[in-house]
Amino acid sequence: MAGLSLASGAFEDGAEIPRKHGYKHGNASPPLVIRGAPEGCASLALVMDDPDAVGAVGRVWVHWVLWNIPPGSAGIDECAPPEGSVEGTTDFGGAGYGGPAPPDRRHTYVFRLYALDAVLDLERGSTRRQLEESMRGHVTAKAELRGTFAP
Repeated sequence: MAGLSLASGAFEDGAEIPRKHGYKHGNASPPLVIRGAPEGCASLALVMDDPDAVGAVGRVWVHWVLWNIPPGSAGIDECAPPEGSVEGTTDFGGAGYGGPAPPDRRHTYVFRLYALDAVLDLERGSTRRQLEESMRGHVTAKAELRGTFAP
């Protein structure tokens, strides 16, 4: 599964996510760079979550769910998911990006990119759980990017 990678022009892996990408500070989705989609990849999917929210709200908080990203895409522009991609519902209650919004302390946010051997038949607004069920058996590669954000 080597080769697939995810990076951002806005922050380095493990570094601070700029304020403008925070939910209460502009809520601009960060630009992401995708490289190394494997041969046979039919689509890509992305999930952004906050595993540190378990201590604050009792569960991992979902910030972004995006699928059917074209495999030839070089990335995701700031505030502009690639044409043809579909956004799902986040824990903020709507479809689209919901930026970092830690209620208590610095949290780490994880962007997970999945290469899939299929284009997914999911409606806009589907949840992370529905996406994961649809991806089951179709993931051919994975990549992660982490960033932090404090209130």
